[in-house]
Amino acid sequence: MSVLKKLSQMFSGSDSKVQQAGEAVSESPKPSDSPSAFAEEPPVRRRVIQAPVVIEEAEASGPSDQILIKAEPSRDNEQCKLMVNRPLFKGHSWLFSNFEEAAGSPLAESVFSVDSVETVLIHDSTAVVTKTGAKGVSDWEALAKEVGGALRRTLEAGADLVSKDIIAKIPSEQVVQEEIQKVIDTEVNPGVAGHGGKITLTAITGNTVTIQMGGGCQGCSAADLTLKQGIHSAFRKAVPYVGAIYDETDHAGGLNPYYR
Repeated sequence: MSVLKKLSQMFSGSDSKVQQAGEAVSESPKPSDSPSAFAEEPPVRRRVIQAPVVIEEAEASGPSDQILIKAEPSRDNEQCKLMVNRPLFKGHSWLFSNFEEAAGSPLAESVFSVDSVETVLIHDSTAVVTKTGAKGVSDWEALAKEVGGALRRTLEAGADLVSKDIIAKIPSEQVVQEEIQKVIDTEVNPGVAGHGGKITLTAITGNTVTIQMGGGCQGCSAADLTLKQGIHSAFRKAVPYVGAIYDETDHAGGLNPYYR
C-alpha cells in the first residue's frame, strides 16, 4: 500500500472518529449580537505540562569538567530524552532503529547494551531512547540511569562516537532539503489535501528536518498518528539519511485541539 493511500485512509478514519466523539469535542460558541457577551466569558488559559525529571545530575548545560546528564521522559512516557553537556553528534542527527544499525558506532552500541532499549536517536548533545514493553515513569527511572551510565562510559573513553560510514552517508543541507521537499510535494501533501491538510517544510539543519502541519492537520485528533506512521515513514523511506524529524505545529490553535 502506497504512503499516499495510507495517509488518505488515516484521515478518513479520523474524520469519522471526530464526528462520533461529539460529546468530547464541541464547536466554538458563536458570538452573541450583544457586545457584552464577550466580556462575560472568562479568558481561555492554556497550561503547559512539564515532564518530570527522573535523573538530574546538576544542570546538563554550560561548561564543566564533569560529564553532566539530565533525563526527562516525554508526557506520554513513550520515550526519554537525555541531555548531555557534551556534543554527541554535533550539527547532525541519526536514528538507530535496532542494535544491528548501531554496529560501528560506539555510542549507540553502548546504549543498546542496556536491556529494554528499542531505538536510539542522537542529535547534537541529546540522545532520545524508546523502550520495549510497558511504559511508565517508574520504569524510566531505572532505565535512564543505565543509559546515562552507558553514555558516560563511552564519552570518557574518548573514541569516535558515530561510525565514519554514517557520517559519509549524510549529504549537504541543500540535497536533504530538495529530497524532503520532493517527498512532501509528490507523496505527503496529495495524501492530506483531500482533508484540508498541508505539510510545510520550515527548516533543514544538517540532516535534521522540521515541519509544520496546517489546515485540517492542525489540531486534528489523528495528527500525531499521521506524523509518526505516515510522514515519518515517507521521509525515511525516500530519504534514508534523514535524522531527527520535528513538528513545530501549534496544535492547540487548531479547530479541534487535542493538546488542551
